[in-house]
Amino acid sequence: MNKATGALGRYGEELAARRLVETGMTVLARNWRCGRAGEIDIVARDGDTVVLCEVKTRREGAYEHPMAAVTARKAARLKRLADCWLYRHGGAPPGGLRIDLVGVVLPHRGAPHLTHAKGVA
Repeated sequence: MNKATGALGRYGEELAARRLVETGMTVLARNWRCGRAGEIDIVARDGDTVVLCEVKTRREGAYEHPMAAVTARKAARLKRLADCWLYRHGGAPPGGLRIDLVGVVLPHRGAPHLTHAKGVA
């Protein structure tokens, strides 16, 4: 990943974290790693549910919509990361665990467009 792509991703993650907080969620961790399984962009709490949130950021018109970036392979990786989170944090909370996706599209002009899809994997 080059510096520009990394900066774009970090910016999208910051926007996503702000949006989650605005909707009443509490951010528990950012860029949480689990060995070779990978990284969770944002871990949050939504009431008594833990939410693992994948963030995909794209510039308008550059590539496919960010929501299309979660393939079956990516979903399987997110499920492995969820298992790792549960193992390291003593099991599922009362509300269980959910995997969400936040897609961020940055237009050439104007405000970013965020789409929050709940329970994607």
